[in-house]
Amino acid sequence: MRNIARSVAVIAVTLALAFPAAAPASSPAEKHPVIREALASLRNAKAELEHAAHDFGGHRVDAIRATDEAIHQLEICLQYDK
Repeated sequence: MRNIARSVAVIAVTLALAFPAAAPASSPAEKHPVIREALASLRNAKAELEHAAHDFGGHRVDAIRATDEAIHQLEICLQYDK
């Protein structure tokens, strides 16, 4: 179960970085705009999972948990670059 959650987290971060949320272009002074866009994408994906009408073959709870962990890890990363 942990390996599945870890794999989902890696996939979630990869997809979030590959397909950032539609947002206005970030300012040149903003640090790590791609990571910040990934955070927005992950939060949107989590909301989509939470409000979905089905459980994605039994993977919804694990996907939400993995998405939470990915969000948490990216937030930690940003805290170290101040």
